[in-house]
Amino acid sequence: MSQIILPGATVGVLGSGQLGRMFAIAARRMGYRVHTLSPEDDTPTGQVADVEINASYDDLDAVRDFARRVDVVTFEFENVPAATAAAAADGAPVRPDGAVLHITQHRLREKTFLKSAGFPLTPFAAVRSLDELRQAAARLGLPAVLKTAGWGYDGKGQIKLEQVEQIESAWQALNTDEAVLEAWVDFLGEASVVAARGLDGSLADYGAIANVHRHHILDVSVAPAPLGPAVTREAVAIAHAVLEALNVVGVLCVEFFVTRSGKLLINELAPRPHNSGHLTFDASLTSQFEQQLRAICGLPLGSTELLRPAAMANLLGDVWQQQEPNWAGLCARPNIKLHLYGKAQPRPGRKMGHLTALAEDADAALRQVLAARDSLSAPRPLG
Repeated sequence: MSQIILPGATVGVLGSGQLGRMFAIAARRMGYRVHTLSPEDDTPTGQVADVEINASYDDLDAVRDFARRVDVVTFEFENVPAATAAAAADGAPVRPDGAVLHITQHRLREKTFLKSAGFPLTPFAAVRSLDELRQAAARLGLPAVLKTAGWGYDGKGQIKLEQVEQIESAWQALNTDEAVLEAWVDFLGEASVVAARGLDGSLADYGAIANVHRHHILDVSVAPAPLGPAVTREAVAIAHAVLEALNVVGVLCVEFFVTRSGKLLINELAPRPHNSGHLTFDASLTSQFEQQLRAICGLPLGSTELLRPAAMANLLGDVWQQQEPNWAGLCARPNIKLHLYGKAQPRPGRKMGHLTALAEDADAALRQVLAARDSLSAPRPLG
């Protein structure tokens, strides 16, 4: 039986947020049907999918039934329980497989895997008690960052420790029985490489993308990243090696700290399309979402050529706080592309959409996307 899953088949997505939405748009454009399962309804993915199943990830019978009705299963965020991925595998291939999910959804397992494989990363220590935290802080030094071992994203579940006196209160505030303490990195910047590995082992990537975070949430991304050719080549080589070490079939993002000396340290892995790769939807010959589809269906990977330099800016719920954003004014800007995720309630810090700017160079794209975002909240003349 061929492992290639051709257009006309049905793809199942565990999770139903904006990543699944953009994946579903890419899949339907290529003639695939899309089913999604999550505990919510009227979701960003469900609004564009053929079928939306409302079920808990812990309802393994519902997950198995979901998987039996599709030809391949993928996931759009890594906090799907590993048991859910295992149950889905009873009905259809799961790509990337549950072993990748198991490693990358847990910071301690992820860092232990990367360290054992020889990848460069921030010094860290496992912490399972207050005494272990004190010992780890003495060994790694302060400042340092204390993070929950599992179920963290967008800065949730982490506390910066700057003084010994903070240790006890930080441990109590984290309210966990397993954490990771990471040494503080005085980095120059952050970058990511979104890459894909096909069913046949082929590799493709989008080069290095520069990222800026605000309040631990990705704020803007720029491609190509201004890292210089040697650092870019090294980042891509590391990303390829991570995909091969994990035996990934699909898309995976490797997030890096770039130190002041130009050294790359892996911060996190995301075994799925990534926020920093959203600009590929408009700026690349093959978007990261189409690439995910091609990989999990066993099709040849597409060209990752960057058609024009680009910058992406997230739209958080804060943009809606004073007034309805000025969408008409935004759409008058010819180089700006608008993506909204269909979420009903804008809340501060909630990702509601993003903007992409295409320009003659990366700096111009960054200026344009920031100006466009600012314009959404600017006062408008009366009348």
